Amino acid sequence: MPLLKLTTNAPAANRSSLLAALSAHTAELLQKPERFVMITFEQNADMLFAGSSAPLAYIELKSIGLPEQRTRRLAEGLCRLVQTELGIPADRVYIEFSNAARHLWGWNAGTFEK
Repeated sequence: MPLLKLTTNAPAANRSSLLAALSAHTAELLQKPERFVMITFEQNADMLFAGSSAPLAYIELKSIGLPEQRTRRLAEGLCRLVQTELGIPADRVYIEFSNAARHLWGWNAGTFEK
């Protein structure tokens, strides 16, 4: 149910380590089981931010029940992880948060609607 998409123009030395860190960190930040977390990662994308192609990242975090009052904490945690793993400073990262409605999120031939 949580989906984190990370797009960057920076190379990742160890993609599998990065994906594992993103998955565990997303589950922890959202307090959701990691077995439902999906991560997508695109590196070496053609990107420009503030007129510069210096390393940057765009992150989308979508989840059912995304706590709007915790987006600042989520942003801090994600930026810290991107800084640690990819060396991208927080001022070169945009993050889009989306709260998905249960009936609009499908899985296992159904939805998460109760």
